[in-house]
Amino acid sequence: MKKTSFLTMALLLMVSLLAACGGGGAMPNPETGATGGTGTTAGTTDSGGDGDAPASDVTLKMFQFKVEIADAMEKLLAEYKKETGVNITIETVGGGADYGAALKAKFASGDEPDIFNNGGYNEAQLWKDRMEDLSDQPWVADLTDNVKDPMTMDGKLYGLPMNIEGYGFLYNKALFEQAGITEIPTTLTALREAAQKLKDAGIVPFENGYQEWWVIGQHLVNDAYAKQADPDKFIADWREGKTSVADNEIFNQWIDLVDLTMEFSNDRPLTTDYNTQMTEFASGMAAMTQQGNWTQVQIDGIDPEVEIGILPMPINDDVALNDNIFVGVPNNWVVNKDSANKEEAKKFLNWMVTSETGKRYTVEEFKFIPALKTITYEPEQLGDIAAGIQEYVQADKTLGWQWPKLPDGTSQEFGALMQAYVAKKITKEELFKQMDETVLKLAKK
Repeated sequence: MKKTSFLTMALLLMVSLLAACGGGGAMPNPETGATGGTGTTAGTTDSGGDGDAPASDVTLKMFQFKVEIADAMEKLLAEYKKETGVNITIETVGGGADYGAALKAKFASGDEPDIFNNGGYNEAQLWKDRMEDLSDQPWVADLTDNVKDPMTMDGKLYGLPMNIEGYGFLYNKALFEQAGITEIPTTLTALREAAQKLKDAGIVPFENGYQEWWVIGQHLVNDAYAKQADPDKFIADWREGKTSVADNEIFNQWIDLVDLTMEFSNDRPLTTDYNTQMTEFASGMAAMTQQGNWTQVQIDGIDPEVEIGILPMPINDDVALNDNIFVGVPNNWVVNKDSANKEEAKKFLNWMVTSETGKRYTVEEFKFIPALKTITYEPEQLGDIAAGIQEYVQADKTLGWQWPKLPDGTSQEFGALMQAYVAKKITKEELFKQMDETVLKLAKK
């Protein structure tokens, strides 16, 4: 099995930094929630800029997708305004809404943001002509080489990595203990046994938020991409019609995991949105849910005392294949190349990752695992989930996020197909056939 390593190395370097520096200081998600709103704001203490004072008569427009940090981001922008006089309006579209489609609509209408998000790889290629080259920015030297990969094209860097995230099955430690589960399941058989113990104890094993296309059509399916012997070759061949998931052993085993989550599911998983999923999980109504460390802020808001761990998403009984979680850069901050205020936009991004205020918000408010070596933190600042992710990183038990390498729109269409499969409207054979057809169709666009 080939492990996708750029994210693993990024986190390993950060873990090494923790050991060397002992943490300290101010600091530490993909798609979550529902549609956010708009607000104005701006800055704080150290400007962290490029030497020139920001222009106080400027208003920047930011369009971003991380619903879970929307409120904290508005506060951060208010800090920036206090320091610089620069207004930044923010609009957040995430979770059940399609950020990519909303962003395209923004540009088509002429209401172009100055700062927006880009997931990298295929998405970076699609937006290359609208993004500013950020290779000369001061923070670039503070990034590990590996986290630059998704946004590097022709030797130029077009995005500032937002943070690093990991996901798998989150689990409630107290409920596992109540059901008598003493070992983390790392195989499909062990996961089934754990689910049965939970059910026998009167506990709902899985809280499935399968109303959200990204939960089921992006993160869940990534389990099958990432466990291919060579994910890059598999995806390249798939795009060209040289391989089929119907004949792929990993996909045929992965569907067994999907079926298991449904066998031991909460009621009405296809009408369970992200907010309901996390509220019910954090309230102790289910023992496991498929999510990552971006949920920490919401979990803390519901029950700050609940102890959460993270475990693998096994598709068969091969421990070597399955004892891992998925780690990646969820998104990147980019600057509109055609913005009249692009220099001011770059100053803000630099301030966000170099000022003491920006670093503090990154860790304490956003609960982000930072993508910059200069943002230090103590593990407890980020919460249980990030601490669990670090353990997997230190043990070199991580796989990458592969869906950004698929054609634009693939994950959304897969979300609809997966929902049809879960609803028993299509068979496994029909699902795989339509997945093949979707990739071929979108790859030709």
